[in-house]
Amino acid sequence: MFIVVLGMILTLMHLYVWKRAIKDTATGRVGLALTAVLVALLALLMATLLLPKLLGWREPLWLAWAGYVWFGLLVYLFLTLLVLEPVRLALRWWVRRGPVSPPGDDGSAVSRRVFLARAGAVAAGAASVGLVGTGMVSALGPPDILRVPVRLRRLDPAFDGFRIAVISDVHLGPLAGRAHTERIVSMINDTEPDLVAIVGDLVDGTVAELGSAAEPLRDLASREGAFFVTGNHEYFVDDTGEWLVELERLGVQPLRNENTAIRRGGAAFTLAGVNDIAGDERSDSPDFDRALSGVDPARPTILLAHQPIQVTEAAARGVDLQLSGHTHGGQMWPFHYIVEAAQPTLAGLSTVDGTHLYVTRGAGFWGPPVRVAAPPDISVISLQRDT
Repeated sequence: MFIVVLGMILTLMHLYVWKRAIKDTATGRVGLALTAVLVALLALLMATLLLPKLLGWREPLWLAWAGYVWFGLLVYLFLTLLVLEPVRLALRWWVRRGPVSPPGDDGSAVSRRVFLARAGAVAAGAASVGLVGTGMVSALGPPDILRVPVRLRRLDPAFDGFRIAVISDVHLGPLAGRAHTERIVSMINDTEPDLVAIVGDLVDGTVAELGSAAEPLRDLASREGAFFVTGNHEYFVDDTGEWLVELERLGVQPLRNENTAIRRGGAAFTLAGVNDIAGDERSDSPDFDRALSGVDPARPTILLAHQPIQVTEAAARGVDLQLSGHTHGGQMWPFHYIVEAAQPTLAGLSTVDGTHLYVTRGAGFWGPPVRVAAPPDISVISLQRDT
């Protein structure tokens, strides 16, 4: 059903772009040629997004790049042309005044309607290319390193200044491979963290497809190790458990509705992890009671949970800090507003019912290799005593 709906939406978006950018601006052979190009781009995008899911095949690299870059351009063409609709309506009086230029020697003249349509198409095209170009530089460039102090009650002095490197939404896949992982691992190690937390959406494929891309994770260096919780994309593959076994082999410890004590001498805090909500469909649901079973109330509790919306359950159980991802910080403005409507926080540090919530924008991207007003990040949480 999802595939059918997505296909219909993409077709309607292409039809709208065709109407405004081609039908209203070009005629004859030029119009036919541009229409053929747009139909080919629709087929390219359908093949990129839908055929791998329908047929279970892995798209070649050239197809993935071409399809996803066009996806980003399509989105912004669609949006900018929509934004120009009020301008078009406001200038209807001007359009009725006749040709924008006198007839030439061949008797032809450019009507005001066509002139306005062409100007709008050029403006939309220029804006879309500019946005996607700068967005690709942001998405494909190195993530920002964000250093965020967080004060916790009951934190033992032994953990004052304890650093947790948080990454999420790496999205290893056809456009982000081994080099992407190597850069992230190197940047994390440069921060000299005490602990690494990977809060979901690490992969978009199977171990057979992406095992080599994930392998540099074995080089993560931290005093207390690296931990992982599932995101929704980990449940898009046939065997989530296969990835969990592979991560353990690479030295990354999954926390599946469970917790562990992080100790320094006689001091400790609790690190817990809960499965993603998408696990409901795979009989692998999040279980907060199990994840927080046996937690010592005299110690602070830090919870790894992929989606910020899970903070409601965490706060009800007295969790001190929840570390999450999932939102991508909106990834492509103006989708920030849609994400904000669905999640309690888009990015950064906030407080929900007494529980600190930190949301990273993620170190990768999903779909188009584009980030607009939402740069990728690796966040280093510095724990401090709340006196």
